[in-house]
This record gives sequence, structure tokens and C-alpha cells, in this order.
Amino acid sequence: MNSTIKSGGLVALMSFFMTLSSFAQTNRFSISLNSLTTNFNYGKSNEELQSYKKNFRGLQAGFAYQAGISPLFSVAPEIYFAIKGGTLKESNPLTIGKSTLQVYSLELPILARLHCKNLFLNAGPYAGYNLGGRLKIKDVETGQTTNTKINFGKAKSDLKNWDYGFQAGAGYNFNMKKSILTLDLRYGYGMANISNNVKRFNRMLNISVKVSALAEKSSKKAEG
Repeated sequence: MNSTIKSGGLVALMSFFMTLSSFAQTNRFSISLNSLTTNFNYGKSNEELQSYKKNFRGLQAGFAYQAGISPLFSVAPEIYFAIKGGTLKESNPLTIGKSTLQVYSLELPILARLHCKNLFLNAGPYAGYNLGGRLKIKDVETGQTTNTKINFGKAKSDLKNWDYGFQAGAGYNFNMKKSILTLDLRYGYGMANISNNVKRFNRMLNISVKVSALAEKSSKKAEG
């Protein structure tokens, strides 16, 4: 009798998960290419730099995948190439001349996504690896600009390769005939100091447009 109850319970559990997955969010793959608004937070020890900060317009390109778990929940791993950076205006205490630091990186966010029809909220951690960068400084007296390649290591002027932090935001899916157009607004909060000579934490505001092909729906009521 116990084995019958266990078998019945197992069948019921399997049926529940099959039913749940049949009404889950659509699994889909998407690509995006968009601009970023980025800057650096220099920490409390460098508060004098805050008034010299100016936003840097960067670039992001990559791929994302949405894995539907239930009607209200999905998981979205993404991988992007990003150009981030920050600008300090002239006469700043760090470089004196106007300077722009650009950093080229690979980023991997993994987001938990809550859905309400076509609207969604998502949040989760990201890890990044800095591949390269350049520092441009405009001399105050001569007006000439020097363009220096960034090194990564332990020297004072070097940057660090690894970055990590948190991303959160909201988006909306527009259902097209043969695809889904997604508008995603997101804020990125870097938690790793990527510099050796002065504290630098990445900050990012991203308004992205993603296009994804309609996947084979695993359900009768799959939402975007």
C-alpha cells in the first residue's frame, strides 16, 4: 500500500511540474546592440572628484536567453561585450587636464525575472572581465591630447581585470508578427574597485532594445 501511495504521489508531482512548465514563459534567444550611459564612483575617500564627473557614452552588444520556469518567473543569463568609462572635467585633482578612461570588458549577468503579462522586473548579479582600455588626457596648457593604453596588473597605474556587481530594472515585451521586441531599462551597480591608484566603481544606466525570434511555445498560454 505504501508503494502505491508513493507511486501515486510521484505521478502527481510529475504531473504538477509538467502542467507548470506547459504554461511557463516562452524560452527564447535574443540579440541586442545599444548605447550605455556610464561613469565611475570614486568612493568616500575621493569625494573631491565627484563634482568633476561627466557621463561617458559607451556601447554594449551581445546575446541573452530567457528560460521560462513558470507563468510568473523566468531566468535570463546574458553575455555582452561592453565599452564603459568615465570622464573627469578639466582642473580635476587626479589628472589636472580633462580625461576620459575607456574600459573594454566581457560581462555575464544572470537575472531573475518576474512577469506580469508583457511587463517584467528583473534583478541579479553580474561578473565582468576587463580586456583592455585607453586613457585620454587633454593637457591644460598645450591643449594636446595623450592617448595611453591601459595595462592590467599590480602597478599603481594599472587597472584590475575582474569586476562584479548587481543589476536591476524593468522592461516591456512588444509582440510582433514573427518576433518579440523588448525594451529593457536597467541600472548597474559595480561593487569591485577596478583601479589601483584611486577607487573606481562602475556605474551604468542601460536602455536596451532586444530582438528575439518566437521560439516554439511549450504551452497554450505562453506570454512574452
